[in-house]
Order: sequence, then C-alpha cells, then structure tokens
Amino acid sequence: MKQLTKMLFLITVIGFTSCSPKISSNFINPQPKLSIEQKVALLDIGHKLPKNLTKIGDLRFQDSGFSTDCSFNSLMNQARMEARKNGANIVKVVDKKKPDLWSSCYRLKIELYRYDGDVSLLPQYKLKLD
Repeated sequence: MKQLTKMLFLITVIGFTSCSPKISSNFINPQPKLSIEQKVALLDIGHKLPKNLTKIGDLRFQDSGFSTDCSFNSLMNQARMEARKNGANIVKVVDKKKPDLWSSCYRLKIELYRYDGDVSLLPQYKLKLD
C-alpha cells in the first residue's frame, strides 16, 4: 500500500511540473520589487528600446515536452510577473520561435530592463483578453 501511495504522489508531482514551460533566468542586477500599481512595458521584437536603461537580467522560455498554457500572451504575462519581482519595468523579446512541428509552444528569449521614464508612453505589445 505504501508503494502505491508513493507512486501516485510521484506521478502527481511529475504531472504538475511537466505541464508548464521551462523558464531559465539570469538576473545580473536585480532591483527592489515593483508594486502592482507600477506599469511594466511589454516590447515585442519590432519595438525599440528607449535610451538610458539598466539591464536587470534575461529570461528564456522553453518547451518542457509536455507544456500547456504556453501561448505568447501567457508567456508575456509570466515574464511581466518575473520582471516585477526583480525590479524591471521593461520586458523586451529578443528572439521568438513560434509553435511548429516540433513544439506546440512559443519559445522566447527576453531581456529585462529598468527605465526611469514613463513606460506607458512607449509603443508596446498589449496582452489580449482570452
């Protein structure tokens, strides 16, 4: 009976962890956490970065093999939350691979920046409501 309980627990843990995309991060200059009221700009590949930025770090979203909820919108929302936790107010996509034959997920390389200006004035990606 104990073996069955252990096996069910292991299967449950694997099931929960394998359904989300793999996130790799490298924070070189974390800043104080942003409040929920502070805006975070989401810049896609075609958007230009403003001048006078401080780089906070990098994020990389990859397919874990069994990933779900890995649309561009979902990953950008996750990136925004990571940025806010590390004091970044700009999320900039620097590489984007769309879902294809090998993966049903977006794969993104993202840079996070701190900008002292008003990020709401920047041309940016708007999250779509599902």
